[in-house]
Amino acid sequence: MTERTLPPTASVTEKTSDGRLIMPAALRNITAISDLVAQVIDGEAITNALEIASGTGQHILHHAKRHPEITWQPTDVDEERITSINAYAAEAPEGNILTAQYLDATKPGWSDSLPPQGLIVLVNLLHLISTPEAQTLIREVGKTLKVGGTFVLYGPFMRGGELTSDGDRQFHADLTAADPEIGYKDDFDVTDMIHASGMSLISLVEMPANNLAFVARRDF
Repeated sequence: MTERTLPPTASVTEKTSDGRLIMPAALRNITAISDLVAQVIDGEAITNALEIASGTGQHILHHAKRHPEITWQPTDVDEERITSINAYAAEAPEGNILTAQYLDATKPGWSDSLPPQGLIVLVNLLHLISTPEAQTLIREVGKTLKVGGTFVLYGPFMRGGELTSDGDRQFHADLTAADPEIGYKDDFDVTDMIHASGMSLISLVEMPANNLAFVARRDF
């Protein structure tokens, strides 16, 4: 992943004495995202799941507790966050979180290093990478999913090329001022990326705080 200059508002975390990181934003959205994941995989025979850019590890612990029948693979590119993820993983009562792996999901070919996945979850990354990196990431997701597997993508997005709240307009402006190659992606463009990657968009879900979730399935 290309090292990016991000505004301070892009990642606010607190560090505990045992190496865990706490991100207030993750605490705010964790229930809504967990509920969505539970809804879209209900009735599916999923045994393994990959989380891209697991960040602090707060989300994957929540998913693992809620779905003990699934083995969860966390990933990230940052050593401090990987330490935090593994600290959270130790709290999983079923032991169903694997050791966090380094994964730069913006680089071509990473799908070759992982087994086929029944579920892939990605939260709050696309606005922090460039459009070509986002295209690569989604293309590799399509290759990594099993046929019939589910991709859940969550974050802030433009709607039809428009930023639809004052908070989004300010955050997008902060991002592009820090790095002109990053910023909010458009929902139409992301849908095109999904379809170009061998997946179909199943639903586009409005989420709290003006976020969106794309739910896609691999067709073949």
